[in-house]
Amino acid sequence: MTDTPSKQNRISPATEATLNRESWKIFQIMAEFVEGFERLSPITPSVSMFGSARLKPDHPYYKTAETIARLLSDAGFSVVSGGGPGIMEAANKGAQPGKSPSIGLNIQLPKEQTPNIYQDIELNFRHFFSRKVMFVKYASAYVICPGGFGTLDEMAEMLTLLQTGKTRRIPVILVGSVFWKGLLDWFENTLVPEGMIKAKDIKLLQLVDEPEDVLAAIFRHYESRDIEPSSEEQEILLQL
Repeated sequence: MTDTPSKQNRISPATEATLNRESWKIFQIMAEFVEGFERLSPITPSVSMFGSARLKPDHPYYKTAETIARLLSDAGFSVVSGGGPGIMEAANKGAQPGKSPSIGLNIQLPKEQTPNIYQDIELNFRHFFSRKVMFVKYASAYVICPGGFGTLDEMAEMLTLLQTGKTRRIPVILVGSVFWKGLLDWFENTLVPEGMIKAKDIKLLQLVDEPEDVLAAIFRHYESRDIEPSSEEQEILLQL
């Protein structure tokens, strides 16, 4: 007797067409990773900067981010941003006249994301998850300026990786105590008492206000360790 396919194994033509499209999508994702690895691996050390895409050049947060990026660039750090407007533009604008490369990891969005003109190296992504890996993989520090959901997403991603040991320990620096205080208070007064995080997890974050303090926090972190990943840390980064 000829075996008949079970109900679970029957695939409709529409489903099969979707599966075919998704299978081919793998090659596009692979291409994004390969290009990212090839173009970013020589750019070390680097600092990834985040913040709102909606701020104009006359906003104080924009000006602060621009100053931070210039200090980082002159200190030998490539500056990596999301490549768009607002704080991302400020980061690239500040870094470009400095000594180190200004890098943008651009994402294709229906609106809001327009590449800024201050990028020495420009990469383009369709997928948030491959872009996120590039922000983390080669970063020696994370600098998080005031921002919205996208900024919070990048912060939570890095905190999760640090908390779970899936990436090497690097400084995660919040800029702007007035802006971030409410969130940090919520972490301490709600998440810790509820048992959602441990009190020590809050110490994964550093809070500063002045651009010079960003640089000081990064140098302080690397006083007793090499800024380049150790062989053990390189193995961890391979598992991102």
